[in-house]
Amino acid sequence: MTGSERAACARDNARAQQIAQLNDKLRKTGSGGAIMVTRGVRALPDFNPVRLMAALAAFDGFDEDNDPHGEHDFGDVEFDGAGLLWKVDYYDEDLRYASSDPADAAVTKRVLTVMLPEEW
Repeated sequence: MTGSERAACARDNARAQQIAQLNDKLRKTGSGGAIMVTRGVRALPDFNPVRLMAALAAFDGFDEDNDPHGEHDFGDVEFDGAGLLWKVDYYDEDLRYASSDPADAAVTKRVLTVMLPEEW
């Protein structure tokens, strides 16, 4: 690997780490974006949003399969006997288009969506 390739790799890793930190903040605290829950999840028997937030915050199962870019933007979680998926998407400030820079919280609105697998 050349020096310029190593530098580009280091920049990419630093960028992924910044995105992961912002995504973790949203997932763990609910701040820094919005959390959306689909109708299917809300229809689960005994649905409790506080318990769902606790399950999201406790998630730490990132690996090469579900996090190949190191951004912590996707996962699955067991909740009340149901396997749920969650995904973070990055939008512009008006929530109309993709963010120009997901590593920059000033220009990115994060939306974490929790869904049943069949709602994917």
